[in-house]
Amino acid sequence: MDVRFASERWKSRVNNKAFNDTFLKACRGEKSDHVPVWYMRQAGRSQPEYRALKEKYGLFEITHQPELCAYVTRLPVEQYGVDAAILYKDIMTPLPGIGVQVEIKNGVGPVIDNPITSLADVEKLGELEPEEDIPYVLKTIKLLTEEQLNVPLIGFTGAPFTLASYMIEGGPSKNYNKTKAFMYSQPKAWGQLMKRLAKMAIVYVKAQIRAGAKAIQVFDSWVGALNTDDYRTYIKPTMDMLFKELKKEGVPLIMFGVGASHLARDWHDLSLDVVGLDWRMSIQEARNQGLVKTLQGNLDPAILLAPWEEIEARTKSILDQGMMTDRFIFNLGHGVFPEVNPDTLKKLTSFIHEYSSSKTL
Repeated sequence: MDVRFASERWKSRVNNKAFNDTFLKACRGEKSDHVPVWYMRQAGRSQPEYRALKEKYGLFEITHQPELCAYVTRLPVEQYGVDAAILYKDIMTPLPGIGVQVEIKNGVGPVIDNPITSLADVEKLGELEPEEDIPYVLKTIKLLTEEQLNVPLIGFTGAPFTLASYMIEGGPSKNYNKTKAFMYSQPKAWGQLMKRLAKMAIVYVKAQIRAGAKAIQVFDSWVGALNTDDYRTYIKPTMDMLFKELKKEGVPLIMFGVGASHLARDWHDLSLDVVGLDWRMSIQEARNQGLVKTLQGNLDPAILLAPWEEIEARTKSILDQGMMTDRFIFNLGHGVFPEVNPDTLKKLTSFIHEYSSSKTL
């Protein structure tokens, strides 16, 4: 695969297109001619071009090659016609920069051989220096935003709780027992860990914005494992500080987690612009709870494996609820499955654009 040739060919096509800012308009609550759409995990997994690359390269190997990483990032824009790209990388990407060694194991996910167990372990963590620790990420962003995209690029970071869960558990977990036990039994160490990870996320995000990212999504993927009281006690103060600092950068900020509908109201209180919903809470339910900010979501990704008639009916329902205001972005309730046919995503994107355009006329 000649990625450089593909990049030049795509660049010439992009230069002839106007910049599509419908996603940014929706983040700000401004009217546009259609509902914008992008999909979590739209880059990779289900795409045959990506699977071919994965036969030669690991995830970290791809992200360390800016031309290759940019190619993977922009593929969904070219293939599906989505209104935003999200940078291809992993939430683990910045951790080696602070002294946490991570391995991505096939069929398992991120694995950390020296999990955190004490305050002493927390105090050993270093500070992220983006230009030294992740220059390849910044170069990829610049390639995309300066030469290759006519849609906004979304940068992202893992939230402190989710990053901490991997660092304490040593990898993915079903119940987060070790993480919760650490949080309850070592509050001083937990507080320090939250502060350090929030500081890392702030530095990381600001570097992405300087490089050209037009919006940021914060993934607190696993914070739904906590109840509301524990979230407010152990997590929300850190998130409040994080978003207040990032708000100064002037780009839209999005929050997303899985199984966390009970926290949506608390997210809405933070200094962010967009609340991402998984499929467990409908758009209308969120509005009924008083969420007036832009909502993003929330088709169950499993529906993408159903017949088209079912996909269309579910999508119409979500769109009808979302289009009651201008503050709506269509997305999935979590990421694209590897089994999803890319043609389904292309057809879905076209349907969303056409259906929402007909409703705004």
